[in-house]
Amino acid sequence: MHALTSRERLILGAILALTLLAGVARYAGFPDLLAFGLAAVALAGLAWVVSFSTEQVGERFGPAVTGVMQSTLGNLPELFVVVFALKAGQVVVAQTSILGSLFANALLVLGGVILIGARAADDGVMRFSARLPNDTATLLLLANFIIVLIAVALSSHDPASRHVNEISTVGAICLLVVYLAWVLPYVRGEKGVEPGEGGHGPRVPLAVSAGLLALAGVGAAFVSDWFIHALDPAIEQLGVSEAFAGLVIVAIAGNAVENFTGFVLAKKRQSDLAISVVKNSVAQIGAFLFPVLVLISLLFEHHLTFVIAPVYVAALALTAIAVWQITGDGEAVAFEGCALIATYAILATLTLYE
Repeated sequence: MHALTSRERLILGAILALTLLAGVARYAGFPDLLAFGLAAVALAGLAWVVSFSTEQVGERFGPAVTGVMQSTLGNLPELFVVVFALKAGQVVVAQTSILGSLFANALLVLGGVILIGARAADDGVMRFSARLPNDTATLLLLANFIIVLIAVALSSHDPASRHVNEISTVGAICLLVVYLAWVLPYVRGEKGVEPGEGGHGPRVPLAVSAGLLALAGVGAAFVSDWFIHALDPAIEQLGVSEAFAGLVIVAIAGNAVENFTGFVLAKKRQSDLAISVVKNSVAQIGAFLFPVLVLISLLFEHHLTFVIAPVYVAALALTAIAVWQITGDGEAVAFEGCALIATYAILATLTLYE
């Protein structure tokens, strides 16, 4: 722990205190909105711990490995939130949380990263490798194919629409196979970072980083349960829809990792790593997290499927096209980041009135 700065130790102490306070609020009968707010802030704080620890581990590797690690571990809070929501029978919250994470990362966070990165660049153009954006587009289009196919079958009353659970299960397995076929060569194809490369080696020992990751993961599991417990009363008191809660509130709280890390990296002009963190998260949510949760939900009474409301089917398809068009050439400028953020704001406004 001596490798941590005094500021980092102070932040970790504050997050620990917030987490404990969120637990007290859950079991001591605090007002619902206060309990919900404390759980949301604690969840975001734990996401910061995951982000910080993964960044330290990732200094031993390159952008590809670091991006995959960051997005995988950064999605832990979201995974726990959805699992506990399904356990509580809140299928709408579970589904919109997944979609919200995808939209938040692909539109809001990516837009912010591009805006910051373009403004930080000398010529106003953020440049990065085009491979990952194109790979992400392929994975998103495959996820879109399953979702659109099921939506069309349901709207046309096709006989296959009576077997949505079975189609979703097979589709989830296919998505996972394709994701693994992509991510393994993607990670193996990158050389690790040699000690001292870039001017310095890893500052925090591996054991400390791994310990912080493990503690943050356990904490996220508990806090997610408290967060979901306080969600229904909070929604009722705030007067917002379940769709807005899942798509905006839960998604932003659960994706604080990408928000914080992506923006900081873009400001430091580490464009490839900033894009890698965000785009890997988009790919993981669409082609890994969503199908994994579809399979996990088979253990519960309420099943998660690829059936989503038509308006989100359209929004998801248009998001995949917009993200590919903006990032597919390996360059982006500030107004394109603004366009992605505006798209998210429009979508969030729609969910507020559902």
